[in-house]
Amino acid sequence: MLVFGLEGSPRKKGNTRFLLSAFMAEAEKRGAETRVVHAHEMPVSPCIECGVCERKGVCSIDDKMQQEIFPLLRRAEVVVLASPVFFYNITAQLKAPVDRSQTLWSCRYRLGLADPLHKTRKGLLLSVGATKGKSLFEGIHLTARYFFDAISAKYAGGLTYFKIEAPDDMEKHPTYRQEIEEMADALINPLMERRKILFAGRENACRSQMAAAFAQYHAGDRIEALTAGSAPAEKVAPGMKEVMAEKGIDMGFRFPRAIDAVVARDKPDTLIAMGCDAAAGEASSPARIDWDLPDPVGQGLDAMRKVRDEIEKKVLALVDSPDG
Repeated sequence: MLVFGLEGSPRKKGNTRFLLSAFMAEAEKRGAETRVVHAHEMPVSPCIECGVCERKGVCSIDDKMQQEIFPLLRRAEVVVLASPVFFYNITAQLKAPVDRSQTLWSCRYRLGLADPLHKTRKGLLLSVGATKGKSLFEGIHLTARYFFDAISAKYAGGLTYFKIEAPDDMEKHPTYRQEIEEMADALINPLMERRKILFAGRENACRSQMAAAFAQYHAGDRIEALTAGSAPAEKVAPGMKEVMAEKGIDMGFRFPRAIDAVVARDKPDTLIAMGCDAAAGEASSPARIDWDLPDPVGQGLDAMRKVRDEIEKKVLALVDSPDG
């Protein structure tokens, strides 16, 4: 389970980074995978309001946002937005990726597609400010609320701290440690208690991706759906996104992953192999199920639709079973 932090402070050793690092350390203690992007170290071009995302669900700007941040936002089940207050809002470095999340907003509200994790993903704000005015965090809370809505995350609120300015002010704060631990308990512990199911194929480009998405969509509160391949392709199969969009499910910004990398991080309770093509032969789990599904790649959209529908039936039967 991935916890993704998007941090906007221009200070490498500032209070915001200290606070985010403390939360991520607690997430790792509870068994979560963590990734952090520091906005000032990964420059993102600002939105140019071209409207392509509202028509096609993709961004016209090919940069780190498209290549790395969107995929992390889609894979994460907890997203942490961390920023000091600059003029009652987030920093300029962080505002660019937040604005670019219009692409994900468009997929949801213009194209009517649901992210498979939309029922389970949570969003957390971490912020510090130098003054003590009662309105100090109003603007940043509002920005965070709309950002999390755009990325299909339920806003879990935030931890915000007044009168934090000197380099070690956050570390000296008397209650931050307990508050970080309590927030990690509330957000991460329930997700870590779910049953882990690895949906595996050879290339992880079609069947296993669809199966994991259906499991996330229908039972993400009970199942942590992992997906990987024994010989992963460079990208998902042509047509897969299209046929899943017909079901109202957004498969954008998904990429094949290698089984070795996935099982090194997460040990599945159950492995479900998609077909008879030696998929997942090297991965182990306490239980293995073979679905023996034909590979529809290259067979046309009708063949892919048929396999898609069979996968959804199998996933629904799985999640309705006592072990699901």
